[in-house]
Amino acid sequence: MPIFYGKASLMEHLKSIKTAQSTIGFVPTMGALHQGHLALMQKSLSENNTTVVSIFVNPTQFNNAEDLAKYPRTLEADVKKLDNLDPKIVLYAPSVDDIYEGNVESQSFNFDGLENQMEGKFRPGHFDGVGTIVKRLFEIVEPTNAYFGEKDFQQLQIVKKMVSKNGLKVNIIGCPIHRESNHLAMSSRNERLSANERDEAAIIFQILSTVKEKFPKESTAKISEWVQKNLEKNPNFALEYFTIADEATLLSCSRKDKNKKYRAFIAVLINNIRLIDTISLN
Repeated sequence: MPIFYGKASLMEHLKSIKTAQSTIGFVPTMGALHQGHLALMQKSLSENNTTVVSIFVNPTQFNNAEDLAKYPRTLEADVKKLDNLDPKIVLYAPSVDDIYEGNVESQSFNFDGLENQMEGKFRPGHFDGVGTIVKRLFEIVEPTNAYFGEKDFQQLQIVKKMVSKNGLKVNIIGCPIHRESNHLAMSSRNERLSANERDEAAIIFQILSTVKEKFPKESTAKISEWVQKNLEKNPNFALEYFTIADEATLLSCSRKDKNKKYRAFIAVLINNIRLIDTISLN
């Protein structure tokens, strides 16, 4: 499997295999690969001539230094998973310096307010960091199609907005959430959970599923109160936020509009390990 640690050699390789008709699929990751990541790659492999995967733990999207330090880094195991999936995958595993060239700072973005909701409220500067790294990776790889999981639905919407506002020629493709056997959304952070915590975390999807059942019949305020009370029953969980929001604007819904699509979004802390999930309500 071709592995590149520097952008110059990667760009040279991609230029050498590119034709007028060929397409490049791109899956950006922070490593600690799981089945959800691999599903994105399988979709890219089925739809493109070349698939590029990046593994880079991006420091500018972490507002918590402890979270950055503890984020799982498993490059050797990740390489094996990629090689088993398809040895023709092109891996880009850069250093911080290769990406940021000595200036580890975020570019400032305006995402038309998408960045001010949910994750943006609780992780200051997070989406400037996301926008910075995704834009730089797109400029390096120059993909035809890029694949993102819907677990990070707010991130997906923000990447689409960034591409639109910057006139980038890449199609952004959202892909379904992959879940563990207990329906916990697959995440690299799950590796930090104990077996017991992983079992207990099944309640997150159970709550979202009940929210979907309640949504046609109850007010959003009443549903939010129910979510809060249910999580308070378990002392191991701390609810950071729960909201029902318009999929397009990500603004919280106070009064339902039958012409809009809505999602429930949740962020929960288990022993300071942060887990997010979402479910479509329409």
